[in-house]
Amino acid sequence: MMKIKRNAALFAASAAVLSLAVPLTSASASTADNARPPHLDWTKCQGTGLDPRQECATIEVPMDYADPHGKKITLAFSRIPAENPKTRRGALFMIPGGPGGGSLDQPSGKGQKLPQEVRDTYDLIGFDPRGYGLSSPVSCDVERSDLARTKLLPWPAPDGSVTQTMATARRMSEACARNGGQLIRHISTANEARDLDRIRAALGERKISAWGVSYGTYVGAVYNELFPYRTDRFVLDSNDNPDHIRVQRAWLAAFEVGVEDNFPEFAKWASQPGNPERVAGTPAEVRRLFLHLAARLDREPLPWPGANPEELNGNVFRQTMLDSLYDPDDYPALAKLILAAQKGTVPPAPHAPPEPVLQNVTAVSAATLCNDVAWPRSAAGYEKEVAENRAKFPLTAGMPRNATVCAAWPYTPKEPAVRITDRGPSTVLMVQNRRDVATPLSGALKLREALGRRAVMVTVNSTGHEAYLANGNACGDRTVSHFLATGKRPSRDIACD
Repeated sequence: MMKIKRNAALFAASAAVLSLAVPLTSASASTADNARPPHLDWTKCQGTGLDPRQECATIEVPMDYADPHGKKITLAFSRIPAENPKTRRGALFMIPGGPGGGSLDQPSGKGQKLPQEVRDTYDLIGFDPRGYGLSSPVSCDVERSDLARTKLLPWPAPDGSVTQTMATARRMSEACARNGGQLIRHISTANEARDLDRIRAALGERKISAWGVSYGTYVGAVYNELFPYRTDRFVLDSNDNPDHIRVQRAWLAAFEVGVEDNFPEFAKWASQPGNPERVAGTPAEVRRLFLHLAARLDREPLPWPGANPEELNGNVFRQTMLDSLYDPDDYPALAKLILAAQKGTVPPAPHAPPEPVLQNVTAVSAATLCNDVAWPRSAAGYEKEVAENRAKFPLTAGMPRNATVCAAWPYTPKEPAVRITDRGPSTVLMVQNRRDVATPLSGALKLREALGRRAVMVTVNSTGHEAYLANGNACGDRTVSHFLATGKRPSRDIACD
């Protein structure tokens, strides 16, 4: 998939075992483990730039796991076989972020960044989650204006009003009800975990290992909860808060902390002498300048032909800031926008993915966010939280506490969200950057606490979203690679400075 922040970052993200999860001691679980795997018709994968060794297959799974003999949907997945058959251990599932992202091409992409000893050990497995990409896809066919970044993340009006946000939520929800079909009601994190277990069975694996990133850490944690004894070595990278009451509301709220954790790093960079994109003399001046320009653009937007919306307003400016904090390599884009806005000009309009891709991502993201847990519907409640956020966290101007499409979602969750616990085998290694705008350390510590003895956590002194083989460091990368290759973890939580 093309690089979209947090695999779209479209919204910032109960019993321990759900009633629909198959207990490991049940007859059906035993049958799934002992039955001969179905024949898989491996074919050349679609797309360009793929490793010639990557091959693709599909299976059918229940659209509704409560009705296992009812309507079926298709799941698409891929693999690159382990490079050394003599040392092969099993399958490493690459669980994508999002929600609204896929990993079908990742065995050819980030999978090839894995060290040789890991690629020798595992078949690398990618997949498109239900509703996405080459798996049975969904679309809400929302209005093009509602695909704007400042609509998909719920930025309030310049005065803090949520009236337009609530109207957007109703409009998008109505489009999803009208155009999303039956499948949109059955897209959820728990069902994605169940789908992964069907792929596991189809591959003939008794257990799987995994590398889950961002939202993929929540999927991985849910899989661990539903199918604990089918887990081998699980790496959870850039970790979500697993709060089973708030779920994605907590992920959205995390941006208020994540931005404050990361903006100082941008401000230091943007005030360095000799930096060709230097915007001010000190980090404090960078912050003041950013807030001043955002307020000015609230009052006096600049025309921006070709963008969506076709103006540079305060919220577009803030959204560009948030996007740029995902990766220090993107700091220059924000600095150039600041310098242009100071002069009353704009850079070329940013490139947007094709509209069908955005429609698909938006539908899967909305369905997952809204089907996992019910959101409040009171505009007054959001208005209050937005006002509090704007006063305490001016950089994010109330967005992390505002209403998403879920505030008007036409369906109720079909089951409680999964509660992550410390019950089960100790198979998890968490890796986390200290400064991460989308999945801040504070949220990762909540997952670490929930997993208890099941996990060990590696905290790396790095900035950006994604840690292992991305914005991590040699100590963190070495620790994770050693665990995947040998199964050996540190005996306790460690910090890689």
